[in-house]
Amino acid sequence: MGFTTLYIEEKEDTFVITFNRVEHQNSINMALLQELNMALDMAQAKPRCKVVVLKGQNGVFCTGMDFDEAVRKQTESGSQTYMKTLRRLAAIPKIIVSIVDGKVMAGGVGFAAASDLVIATSRAQFSLSEAIWGLLPSVVLPYLIRRIGFQSAYRMTLTTMPVYAEEARQLHLADVVSETPEETLRLYLRRLSRLEEQTIDDIKRYFKSIWIITQQMEERASAETDRLSSEPRVIENIYNYVTYEKFPWQKEE
Repeated sequence: MGFTTLYIEEKEDTFVITFNRVEHQNSINMALLQELNMALDMAQAKPRCKVVVLKGQNGVFCTGMDFDEAVRKQTESGSQTYMKTLRRLAAIPKIIVSIVDGKVMAGGVGFAAASDLVIATSRAQFSLSEAIWGLLPSVVLPYLIRRIGFQSAYRMTLTTMPVYAEEARQLHLADVVSETPEETLRLYLRRLSRLEEQTIDDIKRYFKSIWIITQQMEERASAETDRLSSEPRVIENIYNYVTYEKFPWQKEE
């Protein structure tokens, strides 16, 4: 199966998915969401696979919405597909591990937050940049709040300031900070590979049942993203950045 936005590497008990849109800072477009779900289909079909790894390259994990695609309006809104993808990462009977080495922004933070484990290197930096453009990380927040709590997620949204590796670990946005993430992953695999798939499924289903992310919350999150994305001021903000490299506060310059 040919992939254009991902690299796929299959190992005995792991399935490694590497975001491969380097020229676009590994941003999220509809093709990436579709291929990511195809890759998850492949992993789910392999009973011996216990762990799915998400990773970036060249110091970038994932930077969220592809503004070029948003400006061109070549596809319908991907907010519902993105929401379904986060739900799937949280529910699939595989252990999702995100290795964050470098920059992760906006929707990329959602991928990390929906993962079961996050291994970060010291150069990792997590940020929610949506408010700069007049957007909100509406779809990210249900999973981010589940991971780090209301106030920390609120602060990240409001300030748009990056959270660096050690603070991310303290907030539980990263589970461990390591300069050798592959070795750390191997240490986890010694334990994780012993779990039965049914047990992984039971753990994830039970924890979902005692948390508060509901279908109504997901629908509201997608609707809010779609509402803001269609506002003229937001469209103009993104267009000016893509076309002229101007931030919203530079409109009059």
